[in-house]
Amino acid sequence: MARTKRASNQAQVGKSKRGKKGTKGRKGKKGTKGTKTRKGTKGTKGIKGTKGTKGKKGTRGAKGVIKRRKINQGRNALREIKKFQKSIDLLIPKQSFQRTVRSVAIEYRPDIRFGSAALHALQEATENIIIGVLADTNLCAIHAKRVTIMNKDMGIVRRLRRDLPLLSESAPWNN
Repeated sequence: MARTKRASNQAQVGKSKRGKKGTKGRKGKKGTKGTKTRKGTKGTKGIKGTKGTKGKKGTRGAKGVIKRRKINQGRNALREIKKFQKSIDLLIPKQSFQRTVRSVAIEYRPDIRFGSAALHALQEATENIIIGVLADTNLCAIHAKRVTIMNKDMGIVRRLRRDLPLLSESAPWNN
């Protein structure tokens, strides 16, 4: 038997809770906040079950209830990937990156100062390295016939690049 929605849920959208036992519904007042009235919606919530759909595309189903269109899984992620690949902006926020750089630099030299161009160049180089490591990590995951990157992929990339020690300083590949 095919799965269908129950008709009782759709029929209750416009009705008040006055007729049910054990509920404290408002008697005689129609158009309470969050329910649909004959003239439209009253209050800020809109139609029950469609939270925050103002300005979003949807289709009208049974009884005039607006249903949101379902997006296929992964489509939103692909849209974000395309957006970030087109942009030339920096991905890490400038203020937080500056705070991190200054806190690390103060440990080595307390009276150090940075120019804005130097911080910008440092951020560009950092993001370039991070993107390269993530791209190689993705290649390791694809090689293992997976889509999701894992911690072990990052470890393999770090080991092959000889960037950071994996286990200890005396590892044989650090010589």
